[in-house]
Amino acid sequence: MTTEAATAPRPAVDMARVRAWLPKYGVYVAIGVLVLYNVLFTPHFLTWSNLRIQLVQVAPIVIVALGMALVIGTEGIDLSVGSVMALAAALIPLYLGYGVIAAILVSLLAGAAVGLINGTLVARVGLQPIVATLALFVGGRGLALVISKGQLKDVRNEDFIFLGSGDLLGIPMLVWIAALLVVVVAFVVRRTVFGRRLLAIGGNRPATELAGIPVKRVLITVYIVCGVLASVAGLLAVARIQSSDASSVGLLIELSAITAVVVGGTPLTGGKVRIVGTVAGALLMQLVVATMIKHNLQPSTTEMVQAVIILIAVYAARERKTR
Repeated sequence: MTTEAATAPRPAVDMARVRAWLPKYGVYVAIGVLVLYNVLFTPHFLTWSNLRIQLVQVAPIVIVALGMALVIGTEGIDLSVGSVMALAAALIPLYLGYGVIAAILVSLLAGAAVGLINGTLVARVGLQPIVATLALFVGGRGLALVISKGQLKDVRNEDFIFLGSGDLLGIPMLVWIAALLVVVVAFVVRRTVFGRRLLAIGGNRPATELAGIPVKRVLITVYIVCGVLASVAGLLAVARIQSSDASSVGLLIELSAITAVVVGGTPLTGGKVRIVGTVAGALLMQLVVATMIKHNLQPSTTEMVQAVIILIAVYAARERKTR
């Protein structure tokens, strides 16, 4: 080694390492920075009442984002999740008279049916996921409005309301349900044959087909699961606000879910699913919105900040995928 080589200055920052590190851990650093900022400059941030509000508000996004993460893991997308939530919300008041379990089952079946349609269009018809799910993005909410006749309907069943507004051991039931679903989905992705097949399809679909894996069946199942999770979020939203409004329940939540997944480190190109990162992504975006509101910033400012975060996350994921 020459003297010049030995004494040559090294780059202050290894950009390759930064690009590898950012998608995995950047979201946690961002959450830490936001929490520290709020602790120092936001009054009453560490109170239980504020923490409860943040968790309750982010729980439905986490539930929808779990399904979205599975779909994105297959290199797909599902734009219909908000409409599925609206459809579930419209069906709940119609069937609560038959009992809570019956109303919940009908809502979940509606979500599964939408997922079956989406999955069939993608897997068997061969439509692009964004095109296939766009149809139900529009038509699903329209159907929900037809079912509800465009009217807001109050929900008074105490057993059902408990799911969205009740507490268990001092923690909202909504948060318990979201946490349980996170554990279940994480287990499926990491520990089951279905999870490995899902990731294989997103990583290299032609090779997966050649390996004899039932690609079409797995894809259809993924979209069904996504639809069911969206239905869960929809019925919990109704239970929380104690009313059903098909025009507003789940409105634009598909964008929040996609943002949470991407910010959490799951690449849009498929092949990887980061469940814990998805939860962290949802928490980060909720903290961003809450911080902006508490400091009286305009909604337009919040949207621009969110857009910057999304661009950084997508760029970081792209760098990791193409190295």
